[in-house]
Amino acid sequence: MKQKLIIYNTLSRRKEPFEPLHAPNVGMYVCGPTVYGDPHLGHARPAITFDILFRYLKHLGYKVRYVRNITDVGHLEHDADEGEDKIAKKARLEQLEPMEIAQYYTNRYHQAMEALNVLPPSIEPHATGHIIEQEELVKQIMDNGFAYESNGSIYFDIEKYNEKYHYGILSGRNLDDVKDASRQLDGVGEKRNQADFALWKKAQPEHIMRWPSPWSDGFPGWHCECTAMGRKYLGEEFDIHGGGMDLIFPHHECEIAQAVASQDKPMVKYWMHNNMITINGQKMGKSLGNFITLEQFFKGTHHSLNQAYSPMTIRFFILSAHYRGTVDFSNEALLASQKGLERLMNGINDLERIQPSDKCDEQTKQVVSQLRKKCYDAMNDDLSTPLVISYLFEACSVVNKLLDHKATICADCLKELEETMRLFACDILGLRQEKGNSSDAREEAYGKVVNMVLDLRAKAKAEKDWATSDQIRDALADAGFEVKDTKDGCVWKLNK
Repeated sequence: MKQKLIIYNTLSRRKEPFEPLHAPNVGMYVCGPTVYGDPHLGHARPAITFDILFRYLKHLGYKVRYVRNITDVGHLEHDADEGEDKIAKKARLEQLEPMEIAQYYTNRYHQAMEALNVLPPSIEPHATGHIIEQEELVKQIMDNGFAYESNGSIYFDIEKYNEKYHYGILSGRNLDDVKDASRQLDGVGEKRNQADFALWKKAQPEHIMRWPSPWSDGFPGWHCECTAMGRKYLGEEFDIHGGGMDLIFPHHECEIAQAVASQDKPMVKYWMHNNMITINGQKMGKSLGNFITLEQFFKGTHHSLNQAYSPMTIRFFILSAHYRGTVDFSNEALLASQKGLERLMNGINDLERIQPSDKCDEQTKQVVSQLRKKCYDAMNDDLSTPLVISYLFEACSVVNKLLDHKATICADCLKELEETMRLFACDILGLRQEKGNSSDAREEAYGKVVNMVLDLRAKAKAEKDWATSDQIRDALADAGFEVKDTKDGCVWKLNK
């Protein structure tokens, strides 16, 4: 942990040194998917962003407990307190049990994450498995005077909370702004103030998903699950809470209010948020109907796609922009990412073909000696993955010069170059060889070409064209292929 990581804290709106509450242990909670549909490109961004953070923290020597939840109840339509549960609605439309829907799309999400080489979290709790903890949270908030009952539902009293604390500390909104935004709904429903949010909702007779509670048969409000599960698995105070920027308000703002109202102190030290994936400048999302699923990307089956794009191309595309910047989808950007990924992975593979010299030329030595530090500096500056990629491309240029015999490298520097490129590209950025681009595939391709050339040599020998036969053998030898004539025929091997 010699490296000093700096991260942007949404709460303070500035970059801060990362100093865990209980080093070397780190607690990290990230909002996962609501499982009522296939994962799309918008889901891939937070998953990859916090996968990078997870990988890097572990690389620095921290013992990380990474919690990422599955929302399988309580997330109502339009992220509001009214309307149908998203999963229950899907179940009704498909005539299935809600848990069938939740399980099916949870499996689909896991498959997509595995394809993207996103590491599984340490713990993946489900909202439906923590109803008791959410009820306990609601009781604590009520006992402290910051919630009220109305017709069997429990609502958080934002005005009462704001008298003692500050509602809007994360998003920068003040209570008057929040109240003005919901003023048109005044006098409607059972809330004292339309800006109040549900902690527990009484289930209507047609509502399938319900649990008993002291107040009614019902279900927890959407915001409760993360506060309750974060506290259960990471304690009353933990280091990092992450998610998409669209969750800052109201979801994460409400989480902060719930935590403070229940335990009289904040729960999270650093709040981190990735920016959005956009299509023509508009956020990609299920509710807007403008999303492209990851499976459609992998198979090229969406009308907006010119071709299929591999999981590693998608990962590279997302990492090519800083996590706090917007990423606008286009086929041109994805094609550039595909070429960039191919260039990087070819550069790493080509390291195996380089023969070290007795010494390095000065330019090569300078690039290799600075590469590791430059990559660390970029990662430590709020996970600047685009800079890391640019430095790895500089290294690829060195590799190409070495292959063209326009530069020289000693054995020690070659080892350092290979270790550094593999560390940052594969271990930290999580990029990996895909089918059709592995070393085995390359060897198979080499073999087919060599066999074809040797067939031409055999034809030349049969015609007693010894000059052509020797020329082919010598050319292959210069390329690193050793050719031997035996009584059983010609054999060859690649000398690396």
